Amino acid sequence: MIQHFRYKPMFKNTQLPGWTFTFLYQGQPINGVYHKTGDIEWTNPVVFHNTEEEEKIKKQLHELMLYHVYD
Repeated sequence: MIQHFRYKPMFKNTQLPGWTFTFLYQGQPINGVYHKTGDIEWTNPVVFHNTEEEEKIKKQLHELMLYHVYD
C-alpha cells in the first residue's frame, strides 16, 4: 500500500504537464516522475519483488494522480 503520497508540478507554469512524486511503499521511499502521457519514471533505485507488484503500484499511482491532478 502506498503511504504518505505527495506530488508537485515539475514546472512553475502549471499548464505544462509533468509532476514529481514521492511516497513510501513497505517503508521504502520511492521517488519518480509522472509524465503527461501517464508514463512513470522511477528516479531512485526501486526494488519490487516482481513485475506484477510493480504494475499494482503503477495502477495505484495512476488512480492517485487522476484524483489529485485531474479532479
